[in-house]
Amino acid sequence: MAVHHATVKELVVVVASYAVYVIPLAAVLVWWRVPRASKVPLAAVGVLTIVLAFVAITLAGLAWTDPRPFVVDGRTPVIPHGPDNGFPSDHTTLGAAIAAALLPWRRWLAGCLLVVAAGVGAARVAAHVHHVPDVVGGLLIGVACALLAIVVVRAAQSLLLSRAQRQAGSATAVDPQGTRLPIRSRRAQDDHVPD
Repeated sequence: MAVHHATVKELVVVVASYAVYVIPLAAVLVWWRVPRASKVPLAAVGVLTIVLAFVAITLAGLAWTDPRPFVVDGRTPVIPHGPDNGFPSDHTTLGAAIAAALLPWRRWLAGCLLVVAAGVGAARVAAHVHHVPDVVGGLLIGVACALLAIVVVRAAQSLLLSRAQRQAGSATAVDPQGTRLPIRSRRAQDDHVPD
């Protein structure tokens, strides 16, 4: 029985401390494999997601203080940790944020990585360094940050595309068969010198 307990404890330590690193590694591999046209938007979503997640972690921590379980009950945690605020779980928040940022490119993988982030959070609860609300809050905050980043980057892409089309003096129309046809702008027509 002691061997089983030691094995479970070691598994909790490994998952709580190191499994979260699988998520950014997978994100880098996705970036490496997406088509060239998707690399900049994916990188922009990733960077914005991480920035938003750090800001959200800070604000959430200021809004809600939750002493860590080992501070409240005096039990020794399975992994060493300082007695700072436990809400939200940084590991879970960042893992969920990075995983959810992959949704537009690899939904199935993003879903699997969200499960990994939840597993990291569960292991951190089992390690006695977080309460369940710290982990659930981290998951929700992380996903919200990623979704916001996706919306912002898509809006920026649309804005840049429409601005580029206006500057180029061209736009497109779609004929009944769905074919895109160039339309010359008023400016382009005025600038045209007849033969």
